[in-house]
Amino acid sequence: MIHARRAVVCLALGTLVGLLVYYRSASASITVESLRSTVPQVVGLGDYFNAGENDAHPGNGATSQPVYPYASRPPADARPSESVGSVIPTSEPPGANYTRSLVMARTKKENVDWLEEVDLGPEITQLVYVADDPTAPLHTPKNKGHEVMVYLTYIIDHYDDLPDVSIFMHAHRYTWHNDDLLNFDAAEMIKRLSSERVQRQGYMNLRCHWMPGCPEWIHPGQIEEDREKLEQSLMADAWAELFPLKPIPTVLAQPCCSQFALSRSRIRELPRERYLHLRDWLLRSQIRDTMSGRIFEYLWQVIFTGESSFCPNQRTCYCDGFGVCFESDETFDKWFEIRYNMRNAEKELREWEDKAKEIEKYRKDGKLQGIEAGDLQVPEFGKKEELATLIRDLGADLEYRRLEAIQRGIDAKIRAESDGRAWKEGDGF
Repeated sequence: MIHARRAVVCLALGTLVGLLVYYRSASASITVESLRSTVPQVVGLGDYFNAGENDAHPGNGATSQPVYPYASRPPADARPSESVGSVIPTSEPPGANYTRSLVMARTKKENVDWLEEVDLGPEITQLVYVADDPTAPLHTPKNKGHEVMVYLTYIIDHYDDLPDVSIFMHAHRYTWHNDDLLNFDAAEMIKRLSSERVQRQGYMNLRCHWMPGCPEWIHPGQIEEDREKLEQSLMADAWAELFPLKPIPTVLAQPCCSQFALSRSRIRELPRERYLHLRDWLLRSQIRDTMSGRIFEYLWQVIFTGESSFCPNQRTCYCDGFGVCFESDETFDKWFEIRYNMRNAEKELREWEDKAKEIEKYRKDGKLQGIEAGDLQVPEFGKKEELATLIRDLGADLEYRRLEAIQRGIDAKIRAESDGRAWKEGDGF
């Protein structure tokens, strides 16, 4: 019996040593392709969600879509809103160069040098407000309400000399709430944004994906605190002060996270005094700073479209809004299904490596002697290369499909068809 037990232990040790050799040699030649790490929203000027492990509601700054792989398929009872608000005709002929301003909210510690290092498209005026520096050339009356104070201050100060298109954004270039198919890159969003669509729609949320925020998100009637949407319990009181003549809606919804574009005409549909009223409320409000800013995240659509729920079709948003045009909802969904599978493979690869690293740790600590079989999880031989190859192939397929969609988006007729618009030769976009 003793000899048999020794044989089992020797066999286990032999397996572990073999895996160590295998792991160390494999690690030298194969690396994991992962998503670009991104800067989360900075606390003090746009920290929207508590960090958590629920992938369906990313809040830790990761560039992550919800676990559900299909991007364009809403729940069965959802009804996406299309072209809500009054439709504003383009003020310029097709092919015209629209004037554009980028309105950006930042804090002193945020670095925005990337703005000078990238191509932002046609000539654009950059207006970067520093919320916590009263000596900065562009600053706000008070560092309160996060980006909301910046956006309202810009509108108030430039009401009489607005450009055709005003683009409102946060300071970080890469973040999870930027558009997936534009590599989560704010520079790509600015460059590819269709000024024509902004003119037609008046208001365009720059995030195409519904989650988080659609088809339903804030329920103002619920006064009990919800950890994932802390502003919800404060919304009813805020609404009564901000919109005293409007009944409180049962639902407030739009894609998060306070990045959008406006036409000059849409801004001027409201008098400057209205924006002063909104900013005065923000300055006077006793609601703590983080929450007063978050309240507006699901009010911008009310202010600029008059609708409590604003959930445009996601594929149309990408196609007509940014020129990333998939042929159908099915091909659009397929891209996200492939990426879902790739991320599962990446997760499995990380788990494989964790097991192998545990074995390496035992070896370095000299604890392999006397380890019984089963004390350590043994990673499967050959699995690392198999997963790495799968991840590489899926990633290549995703990029091919993405670039193909961008090429298709060059066609103005395709962009018009995605939006359900009549189109004739010479219409431009």
